[in-house]
Amino acid sequence: MNKAVVAMSGGVDSSVAAALIKEQGFDCIGVTLKLYETEQTGAVRAAAVRGCCSLADVKDAWQAAAKLGIPHYTLNFTEAFDNEVIKRFVDTYESGGTPNPCIDCNRYIKFSLLLLRARQLECEFLATGHYARIERDPSGRFLLKKSADQKKDQSYVLYCLTQDQLEHTIFPLGSLTKDKVREIAAAHGFINAAKPDSQDICFVPGGDYGTFMETYTGRHYPGGDIIDPQGKVIGRHKGIVRYTLGQRRGLGVAANVPVYVTAKDMAANTVTLGDESMLLSKTLYADNINLIACSSLEKPVRCTVRTRYLQKEKPAVAQQIGPDKIRVDFDEGQRAVTAGQAAVLYDGDIVIGGGTICADPEPLK
Repeated sequence: MNKAVVAMSGGVDSSVAAALIKEQGFDCIGVTLKLYETEQTGAVRAAAVRGCCSLADVKDAWQAAAKLGIPHYTLNFTEAFDNEVIKRFVDTYESGGTPNPCIDCNRYIKFSLLLLRARQLECEFLATGHYARIERDPSGRFLLKKSADQKKDQSYVLYCLTQDQLEHTIFPLGSLTKDKVREIAAAHGFINAAKPDSQDICFVPGGDYGTFMETYTGRHYPGGDIIDPQGKVIGRHKGIVRYTLGQRRGLGVAANVPVYVTAKDMAANTVTLGDESMLLSKTLYADNINLIACSSLEKPVRCTVRTRYLQKEKPAVAQQIGPDKIRVDFDEGQRAVTAGQAAVLYDGDIVIGGGTICADPEPLK
């Protein structure tokens, strides 16, 4: 019998993933990851509050495992999560970018350390509740594809998976809708069948990442000048890390027309506001690349590209310009292409690969 570790966060998706894997005949072990200390992140939670890594989540995961009759363990990954996810999150904001911690968590924690732990437990596979599909092409190469439920598709945050990781990973929910998942959960009597999806970054409850960073680092991010494109001071910001490219709300500047964050100068501690047209760019560069559908881009590839998790893909041409770098040229100018986010390349439903946007985009000419 094949053995699998199932990552069980306490949410409905991972609980149903465990149920489906067991029904497929796998010998399962449920695992919940402890990723951070609430005191470490400044997150004060009452016992009744539900959020990633809370006691309520562990209880929900344990209850689902008990219903299924499978063993359940909680693993402490706090040190690795701190080094590989939280510190990268802080470093990216401090360098002027906008991080995507979910991608780092998948790359360094779930499909690296947890898969290693699964092998130590003599389990060949790791199953998770992600909405995506894995298939094998005629050549034997593993492909990552979008979920059947396009509204829940998580392929964007999974582009970093390697061939070895894909070979030993199972996504039981890839062909299901969210409504069907909740229906299955209710049929199994899971206490989390109607549990809402988490919308926040797990270690930043409430989404106030500026306060989180000051608590975490012990540093104060001082206010500074907000300037217009000509350099004229038009206001004061509340700490440059609290602003991101394309931001419109919470700027504290009165203007007769809509204005947006169009640039940040970390050295000068200034935030520039301007017209939305200043956010448009047709070219981006990305490094730290991972290609799934092929080992390298031998020539320019016609594809679609997503530069934000909830963004629709846009037509472009991608080319590999170095061992670990790609250039993407869009057909039309794209809004707020931001360093630190991922650029993920698609061929229809297939993820070609992607990388981390690593430089300020070239402005639209």
